[in-house]
Amino acid sequence: MPLLALDTSADIAVAVVDDAGTVLAERRVAEQRRHAELLAPLVVEALAAADVDRRALTGVVAGTGPAPFTGLRAGLVTARSLAFALGVPVHGVCSLDALAVQAYAAGAPADAEVVVVTDARRREVYTARYRLGADDVDVVDPPAVMRPEDLTPRDGTPPAVVVGPGLRVHADRLALTPPDGAPVVDAVDAGVLARLAVVRLGQGRSLPTEPLYLRRPDVMPAAARKRATG
Repeated sequence: MPLLALDTSADIAVAVVDDAGTVLAERRVAEQRRHAELLAPLVVEALAAADVDRRALTGVVAGTGPAPFTGLRAGLVTARSLAFALGVPVHGVCSLDALAVQAYAAGAPADAEVVVVTDARRREVYTARYRLGADDVDVVDPPAVMRPEDLTPRDGTPPAVVVGPGLRVHADRLALTPPDGAPVVDAVDAGVLARLAVVRLGQGRSLPTEPLYLRRPDVMPAAARKRATG
């Protein structure tokens, strides 16, 4: 009973997993511009590598961001369209949740909080703060968009482990810095995204696919010109 998972919050990541969350095949392209063009071929490649006919899929999992409008929309539209065509459900998981899980799996201390940082462009970051839960992560601060300078340490709390692809872009402006030996988590793992969906579905949770844009699109339609009257 395989699931297809995909994320386009930054890079393009695709994975096919079984109903236990074991990855059967995965594909990734480090590309943040041509999501609509490259995603479908990656899905085909991943399904072929997993030896899974798309008609055997029991669901599709999509990363819901936060991310800039164009790339995130491409992933969610693809996930919804494929699920509709196959008559299977589509499930959404916050992309930052997956990065937090990856951080703990990569060695972040179980008693530490993890702050995930990704690039939001416009000299801003998307960020959220987490604690490790029983078989998931617990959200301390929900996803938000802000300037790197405004993401500051908290008084009276241990230093947080800071991870995410936003570090390499905004390292010189972040008020929070990773402690020595902090794990490096540079991209969303679509297999982790799928496993989170499996866990949450097992708990009876609803997994909506509403995108987390957090702000207006970078490109807006031009306003209609007013007709001159004489």
